[in-house]
Amino acid sequence: MSRVGKQLIAVPAGVEAKVDGQAVSIKGPLGTLSRIFPTAVTVSLSDGSLAAKPVKETNEFKAIWGTSGAHLRNMVAGVTKGFAKQLVLEGIGYKAALNGETVVLNLGFSHDVKVPVPTGVKVKIEKGVLDITGADKEAVGQFAAKLRALKPVEPYKGKGFRYSTEVVKRKQGKRTAA
Repeated sequence: MSRVGKQLIAVPAGVEAKVDGQAVSIKGPLGTLSRIFPTAVTVSLSDGSLAAKPVKETNEFKAIWGTSGAHLRNMVAGVTKGFAKQLVLEGIGYKAALNGETVVLNLGFSHDVKVPVPTGVKVKIEKGVLDITGADKEAVGQFAAKLRALKPVEPYKGKGFRYSTEVVKRKQGKRTAA
């Protein structure tokens, strides 16, 4: 049995949930999220709480049941509190700027890297720290990972993008012969 799938997801005050077959739409103060769930799971709304149930009792369906429960929980949390990731850009000459709906990065390449900000995601840049926020956990995490992949932190000088909670294990480098 899925422990995540069994739990009911309470819909707080100020949040409106709507279930239409396999499509679920949740509207809250931070926006609206909608998702179409697989046919292996039925989603129901009753007494101010959402619940997901598997169609059959097989291992594959139970796995999808737990995943669907986590998606529902993240949708409700996203429209109420939102999600955030924080990237730190370190290195001499490395810069990040916001130009309208585009993040312009100077990462030591021969050209500036321009990355468009997806809809539903907000970016705030202050002194090499990029705050990425939004209601959709998947979109926030994907955009942060996309930026980090452009220049991941290297272990010798610590230059590049890293998450604020990430610990970079530094290497010693070459030793000179004495």
